[in-house]
Amino acid sequence: MTSLDRIRELCLGLPETNERPSHGRPAFFVRDKKSFAMYMDNHHGSGRTTLWCAAAEGVQEALVTAEPNHYFRPPYVGHRGWIGLYLDSDIDENEVAGAIEDAYLEVAPKSLVKTVLDGQDRGGAG
Repeated sequence: MTSLDRIRELCLGLPETNERPSHGRPAFFVRDKKSFAMYMDNHHGSGRTTLWCAAAEGVQEALVTAEPNHYFRPPYVGHRGWIGLYLDSDIDENEVAGAIEDAYLEVAPKSLVKTVLDGQDRGGAG
């Protein structure tokens, strides 16, 4: 299972990100404005550890349909296309990291998106 510490490392490793509570849960923001990921542990007594991430149009439906043991439509933000990841499943950490980066790229200003994508072109780790 991907831990909250690892989620923090992945989210805060992206340019101009920060963490602050949102609805009592750890949430990650770009420039302290736009949320791109939220960590949920036992949300409303679900017994699950999950991560909610912003996603591009169509991604939610594709992932939930293809891998319902790993992905779900989260409450509150699912109608905006966000995806939920079951961190307590056998989901690969690389998929979690990819979902976080994709979420960041979905909400970040174009200048920051360019910084991340340029870093990847040079072989850097976004």
